[in-house]
Amino acid sequence: MADDMTSRDMIDVDAAKAEAAEGVIPKDELNRITDDIIAAFKTVYDPEIPVDIYELGLIYKVDIDEATRKVDVDMTLTAPGCPVAGDMPGWVETAARGVEGVEDVEVRLTFEPPWDPSRMSDEARLALNML
Repeated sequence: MADDMTSRDMIDVDAAKAEAAEGVIPKDELNRITDDIIAAFKTVYDPEIPVDIYELGLIYKVDIDEATRKVDVDMTLTAPGCPVAGDMPGWVETAARGVEGVEDVEVRLTFEPPWDPSRMSDEARLALNML
């Protein structure tokens, strides 16, 4: 992630939908789900780069709908011609579905804006000797 972003900056809870619905997720459980989703993303690696997709900055946006417990993910790849382009969104979906409390997951692949190394966290830069 860029230095000015925290790990949770891209995870959004759809509070407007949640207010109108019964069964709003309690804040402590929502925090746990958020942390667990981030941890799940960190188990998915681009096979060509020894850094997880979260630290690489491939996850652009995550929305958690409190009413339905559906997680919508917008992500990208380091390059449109990535050999695992057909597989990686499925890996991300599987990882997010494994989080307790998540009922549904939809992963959308986008290339707007194109990924660039500025999206990587300092942890990723260090692992790739880019600091």
